[in-house]
Amino acid sequence: MNILFLGSGTSTGVPSLCCDCDVCRSDDPHNKRLRSSILIRENGNHLLIDTSTDLRQQCLANDITHINYVLYTHHHADHVHGIDELRSFNHFNGSVIPCYGNKNTISAIRTKFDYIFNGTTQVGGGLPKLTLNTLNGETFSLGGVAVTPLDILHGGLNILGYKLNNSAYITDCSGIPDASKDKLKNLDVLIINALGFDPHPTHFSLSQALEAVEELQPKRAILTHINHKFDHKKVSAQLPEGVELAYDGMTVEV
Repeated sequence: MNILFLGSGTSTGVPSLCCDCDVCRSDDPHNKRLRSSILIRENGNHLLIDTSTDLRQQCLANDITHINYVLYTHHHADHVHGIDELRSFNHFNGSVIPCYGNKNTISAIRTKFDYIFNGTTQVGGGLPKLTLNTLNGETFSLGGVAVTPLDILHGGLNILGYKLNNSAYITDCSGIPDASKDKLKNLDVLIINALGFDPHPTHFSLSQALEAVEELQPKRAILTHINHKFDHKKVSAQLPEGVELAYDGMTVEV
C-alpha cells in the first residue's frame, strides 16, 4: 500500500494569504502546504481521503488520472470544497465514484452541494456523479484495503479518522475516544495532526500530538495538517526518533 500526501497544510494553506512571516516567505518547498488530503494506492485502485479545496492542483501536480473511492473525515470547507473536481474523473473514466462518511458528514455534503444531488439541477457544464454512503463503524474493504472508521473529536464535532490496514489517518483531532485508541495502538504508520505550537480548541498542538504518539506507540508517526508556524527544517530537527513532518508530495510504502 502506498500513501501519497496531496496536502499537509491547515485550512488556510501555507503560505497563508496576507501573511509576511518567515515560513510564508520561505523558498523551501517543504514549507509550501496545500490543504490536507492523502491518496491511498493499492493494486491499481486510488482511495482518496477528503476532497480538499486544492484538489485540482493536487491531482495535476501528482499526475492523478483516476479516483475510485472517497472517504470523508468531516464536512468543513478545507476537506470537502473540492468535490466538484470529481466530475472530471467521472467524465474521462466513465465512472460513478462512491463516497463515504459518518451520518453528519453525509447529511452536510448533501445539503451544502444540493445542486449535485437534488435531481433537478440543469446539467450545464456537468455534475459530479457520486453515491453517498453512511458508515456504521464496521470494517469494510475498498480496493483491497481494510478500512475501519474511527470516532474522533474535533472540538464539539464528532468526525472520523480511518485505520487503513495497519496504518491510520487522523486529522483535525482534538481528542481520541478510548474505543478508537484501542484500534490505533502499535500501527506501522500513524498519520496525525499537529496544527502548531500553541493550544487550540479543535486541533492537537505539537505537544499533544507527541503525547498521543507516545501513548499509541506506532512504528512510524507522521504529523500533518500543519500551520505556518512550523518551519519544516527547524521543527524536524527537534522531533523525537520515529516522528517526522509530512510534506506535500511525500510518499510512504506500507
